[in-house]
Amino acid sequence: MTGTILNIVTVLVGGALGLLFGARLPERVRSTVVAGLGLFTAAIGFQMFTESGNPIVVLGGLLLGGVLGEWLQIELALQNFGGWLERRFAGGTGEGGTSNRFIRGFLTASLLFCVGPMTILGSIQDGLTGDYSLLAIKSVLDGFAALAFASSLGAGVLFSVIVILVYQGGLSLLAAQAQALISVPMMAEMTAVGGVLLIGLAVSSLLEIKPIRVGNFLPALVIAPLIVAILAALGVQGP
Repeated sequence: MTGTILNIVTVLVGGALGLLFGARLPERVRSTVVAGLGLFTAAIGFQMFTESGNPIVVLGGLLLGGVLGEWLQIELALQNFGGWLERRFAGGTGEGGTSNRFIRGFLTASLLFCVGPMTILGSIQDGLTGDYSLLAIKSVLDGFAALAFASSLGAGVLFSVIVILVYQGGLSLLAAQAQALISVPMMAEMTAVGGVLLIGLAVSSLLEIKPIRVGNFLPALVIAPLIVAILAALGVQGP
C-alpha cells in the first residue's frame, strides 16, 4: 500500500498547486518534464526485462496475451467505459455549471489515474514484492497531471484520491493474497513482461513516438507465469 499512499499524496499536492498556480506553468515546461519521465520509464522497463530467465517465455506471453487482448478488445472496452462514465455523470445539460465542473474534474482525473497498464503493473508489484518504484513513477506523472487538471477543472480533481485508494489499493491487497501461488521464476517472467509493457507505455503515451494499444497486452501478465508453471510441471528447464 506504500505506493498507493504516495500516489494519493502527490495527487493532493499537485492538485492543490494546480488550484493555486497551475495557470502560470508554461506548457513547454510540462511537456519537457513528461518527456523526461518517459525516458526514465523506458529505462526502468528495460531494467525489469533483464530479470527474465527465459526471454522466450516473455515473447510467448506477449504474443498470446496480445492476441487475447485484441480479441477481447480490452483497451477499446476501457475507452468505451470511460466515455460512458463521462456521458453519464459529466454530460448534463442544466445550469449547474459549478457542480458539472466538479464532477467532470473528479471523473476525468479518476479515469486517468486508475485506468492504465502502469496502475495494474505497479499495484501488482507493490502487493507481491513491496517494491513500489513503478507506483512512485506513476505518482510523479499523476502529480503533474493533477496540477494541470485542477487548474482548469477545479477541486473535483483532488477527490479522485478516493478512487485511487479503493481501486489501486485493492489491487495491491489482492496481489499480496496471491503471493503464495507465485514462484520466484513466475515472478521474474511477470516482471519482465511488465518491463516490456512499460517500454510500450513510454513509447506510446509519454514520448508519443508511435501509438501502441498497450492495454491489450495486459493478459500477458497472467499468461507468462502460466507458461512458466506449465513448463515446470512438464519438467522443462529454461535456457
